[in-house]
Amino acid sequence: MTGPVSTTDLRARLAELLPGVRSDLEALVRIQSVSADPDRLDQVEVSARATADLFAAEGVDVQIVRAFDGAPPAVIGEKKGPAGAPTVLLYAHHDVQPENDHAEWDSAPYEPTERNGRLYGRGVADDKGGIMTHVAALRMLGDELPVTVRLFIEGEEEVASATLPQLLEKYVDELRSDVIVIADSGNWDIGVPALTTSLRGLVRVNVEVRTLTHAVHQGMWGGLVPDALITLSRLIASLHDDAGQVAVAGLHSGPAADVDYPEERLRAESGVAEGVQWVGSGPAVERLWTQPALSVIGLDAPKVDGSSNTLIPSARARLALRTAPGETSENALACLKAHLEKHVPWGAQLTVDVVDTGEPIALDVNGPAYDAARSAFAEAWDGTAPVDMGVGGSIPFIAEFLETFPQAAVLVTGVEDPDTRAHGPNEGLHLAEFEKVLLAEALLLRNLGA
Repeated sequence: MTGPVSTTDLRARLAELLPGVRSDLEALVRIQSVSADPDRLDQVEVSARATADLFAAEGVDVQIVRAFDGAPPAVIGEKKGPAGAPTVLLYAHHDVQPENDHAEWDSAPYEPTERNGRLYGRGVADDKGGIMTHVAALRMLGDELPVTVRLFIEGEEEVASATLPQLLEKYVDELRSDVIVIADSGNWDIGVPALTTSLRGLVRVNVEVRTLTHAVHQGMWGGLVPDALITLSRLIASLHDDAGQVAVAGLHSGPAADVDYPEERLRAESGVAEGVQWVGSGPAVERLWTQPALSVIGLDAPKVDGSSNTLIPSARARLALRTAPGETSENALACLKAHLEKHVPWGAQLTVDVVDTGEPIALDVNGPAYDAARSAFAEAWDGTAPVDMGVGGSIPFIAEFLETFPQAAVLVTGVEDPDTRAHGPNEGLHLAEFEKVLLAEALLLRNLGA
């Protein structure tokens, strides 16, 4: 190796390789690798094989692995760099969210379609775009790869990474690295890159209240016996104060990065209906990134059409609590349960069942790996320095990586932008920004090797 490959050369290689990268991305998107759908688990297998083949073509020694027989498939591998070079683990996931109602999509969800500079399709950004970012970086560097690359492409991220701890334990030596690049996040705006430095955690519970042993006539018993839906509604209402701030005592909050999020941009990107006011208090980025947020995401209740004059004996809701960096899921769950027990009205029977939990993350953003990343991003975006960005959502598996590899520097990057609509209809990838992301990762690997 005569020296680090130049930025000019990498740009030229990217221009030559870009059509093939896009073609390979579109082929991945056509695979319906919905890990939450038992009827499409065969497609998750197809996706794992296609992913493995892409990396094998770039000289990566790959294998498809599982935590145990019948577990979802992950792809791991290694491509050696020069002796003594740093080791970099590249992470992404090849499973995708369900597409849900096809009628809400402007084009078929599994047929990649370009409109106005965006490529639309389920998984095009989350996270098959992340896979192709890694593939493209290896293609651009080729035999001039200045680091040893290790690979971990997961197949169950969209169903809470249930077997990830066993996989990390089983393959710890094959995955151990100096730097971990997790390509499953996004950038601050079109034209403005970002490094994700904090993420909220998640606690989800099912809450049920029961006021009757069986349904009874509303006309005969209404006014004396509480119905379960009114009871549950009052309990849910207690979770926030009049300003919409979460009213559960004991939850952690903290400051956020000093980033301006203009009002007009907030309204455009959130899709909030005209005239609706914000809830909570404090800077918008704190409410989105470093304060708890609590929502009802599911409700079991009789439909309006066909309903009868009957007192409902029991009602159930699913609550999703996003927890701030610095919180623990154990404390958050205890605080939420204590609040529900204290505020359940009229002596109703209360049941709280935990669905799942995930820890919040606050990353140490200092050191040579972050210096290398910031330099790479500024070059790829023609002098625009990256923003240190929080994310209100959760990537719980990052905590598993931090626990398993405590000495590694963790960089959270990705291809998304504020209008990506990951998990929703019309998920899209901004193609011009995607090109910058591809260049940035190749520059990052070059910088880490130097």
